[in-house]
Amino acid sequence: MASLIARSLVLNSRRGVQLTSVRFANKMMADPVEHATGLEKQELLSKAAGNENPFDMRVYKRVSGDQTNPTSVPSFYDRRLVGCICEEDATSINWMWLEKGESKRCECGYWFQLQDAKPMV
Repeated sequence: MASLIARSLVLNSRRGVQLTSVRFANKMMADPVEHATGLEKQELLSKAAGNENPFDMRVYKRVSGDQTNPTSVPSFYDRRLVGCICEEDATSINWMWLEKGESKRCECGYWFQLQDAKPMV
């Protein structure tokens, strides 16, 4: 019985020491930008600079979409993968590759064209 009480006192005293060191430490978590690396850091710095969409992932609404006035899609590169939701209630996306200088027609009849965009610095 005495050994059981002694064991429980030892375990409780260890636990108390570990918790009190964390509980009474007046340290806060450092700024997330200091911990971030790679793409996450690039994203946080862009958002701090005022760019809410650093990777250009916003959804663009289609315009009239005929061959003379295609929907322009900005791109940093010569090619870009674009998805078209042909109908409002569609559950699938029609994907196609767009290349600079060419207009491309989706299966639904809308036309798309790549435009030059400024890359993220």
